[in-house]
Amino acid sequence: MFNSKSVVAVVDDDQRVLDSLQDLLESAGYTVRAFSSAHTLLDSTALPEIDCLITDIGMPGMDGFELKRLMSERRPGLPVILITGRHEIPEPQEAKHNRFFRKPFDGQALLAAISDALSGKANSP
Repeated sequence: MFNSKSVVAVVDDDQRVLDSLQDLLESAGYTVRAFSSAHTLLDSTALPEIDCLITDIGMPGMDGFELKRLMSERRPGLPVILITGRHEIPEPQEAKHNRFFRKPFDGQALLAAISDALSGKANSP
């Protein structure tokens, strides 16, 4: 189903979300790198090892849309899954059918989206 060595980075300014996603992803066998901001991720040494990125949209400083754009330049082809708790944000037209989630979301659906992204079922970032 997935490579147990796959590294999933999670970027969210809410520590509770980071902790919850880290628990969920680790229980599914993924290695998790958690970051409290886009800048923390971008300044880290973790970029080359990341296989999939989950990022909140509504964060101070750099939002998830900007982070996704930057990552497409730095790591073309890296799957990016966007999450948001803000219901006024419309789903981006370019988002893949399973790469945009509104909080609270179904953890099993997120795991399926990660698995699909890593296996290439939902090609392109």
